[in-house]
Amino acid sequence: MRDPFSAMLHRYQGLLYALCRRYSRRGASIDDLLQEAAIALWKARELILPMPAVQQAAMVWKIARNAVIDTLRKTRDSESLPVEYDRQSDDRTLLNELHEQINLLDEPDLTIVRMQLEGYSYEEIGLHVGMTEKNISVRLVRIKEKLRKNINI
Repeated sequence: MRDPFSAMLHRYQGLLYALCRRYSRRGASIDDLLQEAAIALWKARELILPMPAVQQAAMVWKIARNAVIDTLRKTRDSESLPVEYDRQSDDRTLLNELHEQINLLDEPDLTIVRMQLEGYSYEEIGLHVGMTEKNISVRLVRIKEKLRKNINI
C-alpha cells in the first residue's frame, strides 16, 4: 500500500501533467516542472493531506501552479547575455547603419531628417523646404517608419 502523499500524487497526476504541459511551452521541460511541483507539494503535505477531496484538488492545483511559475521565473531571470556581450559595440553598429540609411534618403527627406537632427523646429524646416509644419510632421513619421523597416528595429 502507498503512503498518503504518493497516493495523492497518483490521484492528481493527470492534473499535474496537464498543468506542467501547458507551462512547458514557455521553455522548461515537463519533467522539470513536474519535479518542482512535486517538491512544493511535499513541502505543503501536512496542510494538503487532511483536506477534503475538493479542497485538496484546488490546493494541489494552486501550489503546483505557483511552483511552476516560480521555476519559469527563476529560469527566465537567470538567462542573461553572454559575458563577452558588448552593448556599446552593438550601439555603434546600429548608429552606423542608421546613418547609412539616412544618407540613402532622397531629397527633401534627407534635408528634413538632417535639419531635425540638428534641432530645427518643424516651422523652420518647413520654411527651408517649402512645406507646412503638419506636412513636415507627417513626413518625419513616414521617414522614421521607413528607417525602422530598413534597419529591422
